[in-house]
Amino acid sequence: MTTTVLAAGNHFIRPGLFTEAVRAAAGNTPLDIRELRFDWPHTAFGPVAEVIEASGSEEQMIEALRGVEICVTEHGPLTERVLAHAPGLKLFCTSRGGPVNANLEAATRYGVPVCYAPGRNATATAEHTLTLLLAAARGVGDTHADLRRGNWRGDYYDYDNCGIEIDGTTVGLIGFGAIGSRVAGVLAAMGAQVLVHDPYVRPEALAGRAEQVPLDELLSRSRIVSLHARVTEETMGMIGRDQIAALPRGAILVNCARGALLDYDAVCDALDSGHLAGAGFDVFPEEPLPAGSRLLTAPGVVLTPHIAGGSRQVAHKAAAMAAAEVGRYLRGEPLVHCANPEVLR
Repeated sequence: MTTTVLAAGNHFIRPGLFTEAVRAAAGNTPLDIRELRFDWPHTAFGPVAEVIEASGSEEQMIEALRGVEICVTEHGPLTERVLAHAPGLKLFCTSRGGPVNANLEAATRYGVPVCYAPGRNATATAEHTLTLLLAAARGVGDTHADLRRGNWRGDYYDYDNCGIEIDGTTVGLIGFGAIGSRVAGVLAAMGAQVLVHDPYVRPEALAGRAEQVPLDELLSRSRIVSLHARVTEETMGMIGRDQIAALPRGAILVNCARGALLDYDAVCDALDSGHLAGAGFDVFPEEPLPAGSRLLTAPGVVLTPHIAGGSRQVAHKAAAMAAAEVGRYLRGEPLVHCANPEVLR
């Protein structure tokens, strides 16, 4: 019997990557794979009905899911309305690190397991974090911009304008999951003293690479702080004006996690006053970054357009992780990364 699969990709994880990965995971199972391509990242993702991060439309998904048993996608929306129009859907696999494009409550009511791909981009994001951290610590953003304008600024060699080395510097990481732990390992190897604030980390996970401390201690001791927490009600806006003021003068702040963790107006004030010597950001409170954003003119800032998790390896890894769940489903094996396991009982 042939199983019908929808491979709903985009310009990053192309439909063909999903198709190739699903066929490899399915073995000899006969498959009818239909492909759909959404326009992300050429068109920004955002809310679709009740889900917070998705691409395309409910109408596209409803049409594409007709007669489909399994869907693998990155940003395709799984909403209440989509589920109501897809009675044959038995498995939904998103290649995101979390199932943010799926209505889990509705999927559970409809009996559809939702799988996701945790850690898919941990290595890429950790490497990008280190890129921005090093660039901010050595003033790469401003010096690069000056050279592009034809200005050779010898005064960057003045003592007060020089950057700092990682070796011997105290670096604080807020969050110690798949990304933060990788960043810690590299920083420790470079000679940094790494502090961590993460109420959920087990002491053995630190493995001698870092010291677990309260947030106020981390802020007061760290010359560089990098954010790696998930956005929850508890962490929303956790680094605001008071927390930035608690940092030593001349500190560096890096965020490749989520824009909602940080008060960017307070950051710009601290950069303008010199309390912060620099910053590196890949995520923002509004994306795309508005043309009038203060971040575009603040001194000492290195900016990238939310690309930390984007590498060719991530595209292949994410497709393979989603496809692996398809293979398990087809073989009748337990699903490994299911966000609503109660539907399996």
